[in-house]
Amino acid sequence: MVTDSPFTTENPVFANFVFYATIVVLKMMLMSGITAAYRITNKVFINPEDASSFGKQTKLVTNNPGVERIRRCHLNDLENVIPFVLIGLLYVATGPSLSSALLHFRLFAGSRLAHTVVYLLAVPQPARAILFTVGILATASMAVSTLLAVSF
Repeated sequence: MVTDSPFTTENPVFANFVFYATIVVLKMMLMSGITAAYRITNKVFINPEDASSFGKQTKLVTNNPGVERIRRCHLNDLENVIPFVLIGLLYVATGPSLSSALLHFRLFAGSRLAHTVVYLLAVPQPARAILFTVGILATASMAVSTLLAVSF
């Protein structure tokens, strides 16, 4: 069966989008595990039932700098990865060139991976801001390209 759908892995643009989107979504999901591991390792619990499950900790910790840094990084992922995936699907539907699509996908994925490392290691600014901006600009560029490709 022949299909004109851009949403098939036979379309190299879509196949690459699937690859890079999956990488950043998995990285975003990993942040939950990192948060949990940090909480368990450092006995930093916000809920009484969690604290009682891991020992006789009587004091709950509602604001731990390490946990909060990881959570902020995760929140930043949520604010950026979800728009990338949604805009990316619309962008793929417009039939962009493979080279243009790869540039957008690689810039976004690379900037998000590096952003996480820089965020978690507390590398001084402007490193994190630059990486954040690269990711936002990649998504914004796809959004503009998508809008320009739509004809009414």
